[in-house]
Amino acid sequence: MEAVEARVRPQLEAARAIFAEAFGAATEPACAFAAPARSEIAGNHTDHEGGSVVACAIDCALAGVAAPNNRDEIRVASEGFAPFAVDLRDLDPREDELGTSAAIVRAMASQLADLGFAPSGADIALTSTIPSGGGLSSSAAFELAMGRVLEALWERGALVPAGEIDPTTLALMAKEAENRWFGKPCGLMDQLAIALGGVSLMDFEDPSAPKTSSIDLSFEDLGYDLVLVKVGASHDDLTHEYAAVPREMQAVARAFGKERLSDVAEEEVLAKLGELRADLGDRAVLRALHFFVEDDLVLRRWQALLEEDMERFLALTNRSGASSAMFLQNVSVAGSADQAAMVALALATLELGEAGAARIHGGGFGGTIQAFTPREATSAFCRRMDEELGESSACVYRVVPEGACAWRLP
Repeated sequence: MEAVEARVRPQLEAARAIFAEAFGAATEPACAFAAPARSEIAGNHTDHEGGSVVACAIDCALAGVAAPNNRDEIRVASEGFAPFAVDLRDLDPREDELGTSAAIVRAMASQLADLGFAPSGADIALTSTIPSGGGLSSSAAFELAMGRVLEALWERGALVPAGEIDPTTLALMAKEAENRWFGKPCGLMDQLAIALGGVSLMDFEDPSAPKTSSIDLSFEDLGYDLVLVKVGASHDDLTHEYAAVPREMQAVARAFGKERLSDVAEEEVLAKLGELRADLGDRAVLRALHFFVEDDLVLRRWQALLEEDMERFLALTNRSGASSAMFLQNVSVAGSADQAAMVALALATLELGEAGAARIHGGGFGGTIQAFTPREATSAFCRRMDEELGESSACVYRVVPEGACAWRLP
């Protein structure tokens, strides 16, 4: 944990101050925790259809400190947000908490209790360097952080084996929290990437037991920087747009008696293209076609990374970006005059020319775009993006090997 603690030390110091102000200086924090953000490298909206994804943990994080409080509630104080409390005597999903941080805390507490942990009160203070609404999955980081800190504070029961909960199990719990308690449909990619850390290939053919493999990779060592650019439009209020993507993809799958597109062959969809368009509409068909294109590109880009072939990786990444824009259509909201993400992509593409790659990042519809820039061109690229989109719009991120974690304080 030494590397993680060193990386988030300023955040932990700030969290200690928040803790003292919110809960009193007489109590000392008993443990610390951190959960990184994630960047989707390959696999735009493939996870919920049983496809594959490459994602990595990056060097911005949600971090904080916590201590037992001898109450029947979990109290949370967070920099920039109103404090809240969750009653441990009622851990079922609540209608009035949909879309709130309290729902996530309640959800992770409930599932830990189901694993045999003994619920007990806790005071938690945290800070975050993950941009909210920027497509770096701050919500999943919060889910994983709450899981790890409560795991560290609570007494284990007979149902819980020795050692920490494995990353895949914790990620599945976080996904359940977001789906049932928070009320947002999502796949498992965000949670699993943050739980695992590093750069990982994730195969979601079996969503209850995804297959994963990881590599020790640094884009800087290969001569490139990973740059995420805030486009100036948040996607916080676009849950309905995200929900439409899997809904329409799965409507195509159901036309073949299946639940997910991974169980349907591309040739079957192409053979019934006219009928599907008439029954389901053009966008649903295009989104299905994107799945087949993108899922193939995931494995090809993973192989390029294994072989450290950045030229091939960049070419395939640009193809992925084109598929997201043309087929998946998650760069902007249909019918809206707001084209912030598309403008950012146009600027990035023109600035990079053939020297790098740019694509929509994560869920899309705002948030961020992703670019891979030659290291010698990164400063000029970021300066140009900042000139047009606002100061500090472009940020360089590094891959970090550690996933969400918690540790006892001396």
